[in-house]
Amino acid sequence: MPKIRGGVPAPAWMMEHTDRNMHVVGPRPEVLEAWRLADLELPDLATIRRYRVERIRSELRQRNVDAMLLYDPVNIRYATDSTNMSIWTSHNAVRYALVCAEGPLVMFEFSKGEFLSAHSEVVDEIRPAVSFMPYYAGSRVYEIAAKWARGVTEIVKEHARSGGLRIAADVLPLDGVRALEAVEVDLLSGMAFMEDARMVKHPEEIKAMRCAVHACQRSIDDMRAIFEPGVTEVELWAELQRSNFLNFGEWIETRLLASGQRTNPWYHEASSKVVEAGEIMAFDTDMISAYGICVDMSRSWLCGGGQPNPAQADVYGRAVDMIDRNIPLFVAGATLRDITDKATYQSPEAFNGYTVLAHGVGLADEYPSVFIRESWDETGFDDVIEVGNVICVEAFVGRKSGGEGIKLEQQVLVTESGPEILTDYSMALS
Repeated sequence: MPKIRGGVPAPAWMMEHTDRNMHVVGPRPEVLEAWRLADLELPDLATIRRYRVERIRSELRQRNVDAMLLYDPVNIRYATDSTNMSIWTSHNAVRYALVCAEGPLVMFEFSKGEFLSAHSEVVDEIRPAVSFMPYYAGSRVYEIAAKWARGVTEIVKEHARSGGLRIAADVLPLDGVRALEAVEVDLLSGMAFMEDARMVKHPEEIKAMRCAVHACQRSIDDMRAIFEPGVTEVELWAELQRSNFLNFGEWIETRLLASGQRTNPWYHEASSKVVEAGEIMAFDTDMISAYGICVDMSRSWLCGGGQPNPAQADVYGRAVDMIDRNIPLFVAGATLRDITDKATYQSPEAFNGYTVLAHGVGLADEYPSVFIRESWDETGFDDVIEVGNVICVEAFVGRKSGGEGIKLEQQVLVTESGPEILTDYSMALS
């Protein structure tokens, strides 16, 4: 049972909300039945929570850091399995978590929302958050930031292991940085710590991911059911969003869906354009699906059925070839440099491509990223692929001379016996 400030057990009214929490209420019965019919196992969320906290603490201990201060809602979710208006709090610094390497995990909750973390057994203490953002603090930003810093450091001082005050933070506003430095905190960037912690998934996380993939692919089915000439891009995207919510999803990070000439180059967002017969429609889910797991898969469809024209067939074949050739490169022990050197992709002089050839994924797009060889000197870095990594292998192919483009993407689990494709939805054009 979590405690509130002063070590007092959480009051009964707060604990009564445990069973009312969105994450405890869980999916609709129809979703659970669909997972049962697909022979999917439900994840043990308590095991996931304990594993994730230990991953963070291990990173801290390795670097002799006393605590991790988290503001990014995705990192807070990883550490606590609790949420509170995740999109809004991603750009409003009103909610944060403190993970001590050798002490408590304290959740500082926004605006009387302390009950939102009562379900999580890894949260040791819940306190009200102090917000120094101008929206709430006005002209008293520096005064309130100093109060905030005292609240954070009093906990860290009690449990410090480094001999000083070494705190890592992920996305801390500048006023917070200055307030901590004013009380002689050795402040470190914690984003790399968190990316490293999130990189290797526990088997129970993979169970959650399999459920999330299934939920995402059901949503794609619902979108496909209305895919016909005359539908607008935004109607398709709205159906994907609607179905994601119904399938225990949480939000979608982007609105990447385009048709016809808007498919090349990539990154046009869903618009009111009508999709016409014979056009390519391409989309990237970027979906925060069941259990907060990101399912990042891309498909391209030919509107109205029939056969693609020669230009469409050419870019589609090239994209499929990229996916098929690059997935086998992601095996345990492979280095990012090896993968880059062996990767298949189209000439960047003749073709528009995607930003990366591959990237990690978990609760969101994650470390690492793999770039084309031509970018190695400018942006490349090396690391080693491990069992338990989940990688999204990307392909976008569109000729620079014009015409439509094809976007494909597969989410792949690195296992001891090789890469396993998790997103088994057909890559066929029609």
